[in-house]
Amino acid sequence: MSKISFEEALQELEKIAEKLEKGQLTLDESIKAYEKGMELKKICTDKLKEAEGKIELITKSKNGQIVKENLPREKKRQNKEDILF
Repeated sequence: MSKISFEEALQELEKIAEKLEKGQLTLDESIKAYEKGMELKKICTDKLKEAEGKIELITKSKNGQIVKENLPREKKRQNKEDILF
């Protein structure tokens, strides 16, 4: 199931949540759906963490050169004029 895209996993997770909320499943089906939902949640979380690790912030250094750097999770956004998009 890890070959599934983020969008597919999220869509399937939403369907499971909807069925659980509407009470459309038996207890056994609910337990299986919950377990599958937890797997899908992990896939989504892993894919988001992977994407976050690939994000690069492009900034302009003081001498005007463009500098690429990995964006750490804790890093706060810099001034708008320092960021190029």
